[in-house]
Formats: sequence, structure tokens, C-alpha cells
Amino acid sequence: MNAASQTGDEQTKYWNGIAGRAWTEEQEMLDRMYKPIEDLLVAAVPANSGHQVLDIGCGTGGMTLAVARRLGAEGRCVGIDISDPMLAAARARAEQEGVPATFIRANAQDHAFEPASFDMLISRFGVMFFDDPVRAFANMRRAVKDGAPLRFVAWRSLSENPFMTTAERTAAPLLPKLPARRPDAPGPFAFADQHRVHRILEESGWAGIDIQPIDVACTLPEKELVRYLSRFGPLGLILHEVDDRLRTQVIETVRAAFEPYVHGTEVRFNAACWMIRAQAPNKALR
Repeated sequence: MNAASQTGDEQTKYWNGIAGRAWTEEQEMLDRMYKPIEDLLVAAVPANSGHQVLDIGCGTGGMTLAVARRLGAEGRCVGIDISDPMLAAARARAEQEGVPATFIRANAQDHAFEPASFDMLISRFGVMFFDDPVRAFANMRRAVKDGAPLRFVAWRSLSENPFMTTAERTAAPLLPKLPARRPDAPGPFAFADQHRVHRILEESGWAGIDIQPIDVACTLPEKELVRYLSRFGPLGLILHEVDDRLRTQVIETVRAAFEPYVHGTEVRFNAACWMIRAQAPNKALR
């Protein structure tokens, strides 16, 4: 997910307001853009295994449905998120596509999961928004069986992801009230520091922690670039509040800054991420 760094009830308000609407309305564009990352996670799920898989921060449910299809009739994939509009879209997709995925509207940090009810946890950009990540990952650990794997992808640093910050950096001189990102606060880049991530997982009771950098080539159609740059991140938070003249100026200025990423009809960028693996301890072996 892609939000400005926020804490507390701001996250719930954000994902049920402007961000939730944007992600829901631009669902197809975002799913296509992040499909290569989704594919890496889906491939880690054992096919036709009958596993019970939990998708953390599932959003509009694209990966939840992909995992459910991979698991087959005997398996089950459950998506959890705090965004009502995104979950409404996810449920509608599941019904339309005839995929038996289910969705929970709750915060995985404190939701009362049935203990040891899942065989695997996965997440694509959905775990960086917790107020108390140690508490959140401890709660999720209790939800899985002994030895269950955890697999998730999170963004690396701001400096390694210039595409993700081009809009806000370019618009800042024109918009003095543009929200600033706060390192380590809940937000897309909260897990940029791999040592912090390792510490969070270790303190919350996970074992076998492995954090590897991955660089994934992502694309989107050039015709969708203006919608993308104007609806997401800190710029998307306030651009709708400015007058038409300033809005036009900001969009034109920011669009020009994205020119290095434009190759004909396609926009290409590198997603610098962490692929993070861990495992719930096997109590019988301790």
C-alpha cells in the first residue's frame, strides 16, 4: 500500500477515506503494476495443498483471490484489512469470479484470530502500517500453526525508490503544506531498515528470519500516469483541496518530472523491496 506516514486512528480514517477510494477506483491499474511482486508471493504458496492462508493488508483482494485459486478446492485464503471500501471491492471480485476467498474487516494487530488456524501468512505491502508492529506480529504468530511460514514484501528506503517519491519531491515547492514522511512511523517505508524489521520479528517470536533485497521491474501504461501521480502518496492527500489553476500547474510540473520513466506508451520503474521470510517456532522441537 502507499500512504503517507500516519499513526493511530489516522490510519483507519485514511484507508476508509481518500486512500481507500483511490485504491478501489484504481484497482485494475495497481494490480497490473504490482503483478510481478504478487507473483513472487503467490508462487511461495504450495499449490493444491489444502492450506489455510492469511493475507495481511489484503486491500482490494487481488492477491487473496490468486492464492485462493492456487490452493484449490480444499484450501482457503482469508484476507484481512481495515478498509471498508477496499474490502467491499474484494468481496465483489470474489463473488464475480466465483473464487471462495473470504475477508475480515479488522486490524491484524489485535484481531482475535482463532489460535493456530492458519498454515501460512503472506502480505504484499500490507504490514508496514501497524502502531505497534511487535504486538501485531506476535498476534499474527499466534494465529498460525507451529512451523508455519511468513512471507511478505516491504519497500526498501526512499532513496532506493525515487519513482515512489518523484511526485512529492517535485510538488513540494508548489505545495508548502504537503505532508512530510516520518521515518519509522507507520507508512509504506516503515520497514526500510532491515535491522529494525529483524528486531521486530525476533521480539514478536518468529524464527528463521531471512531478509533479502529484491529489485522488481514494474510497469504501467503512460496514459494512466497522471491518474497515478495525482491520486497516491502525500500528493494524493491534498491535491484535491487546491484550486483548479494550482492543481493544473502541479500536475503539469510533476508529469514532466516523470519523463525519465516514460518509454513510449509504457512507464517503467524499479521497485526496490525486501523479501522477508520467517517461521513460527515449532514448540515440539524446543
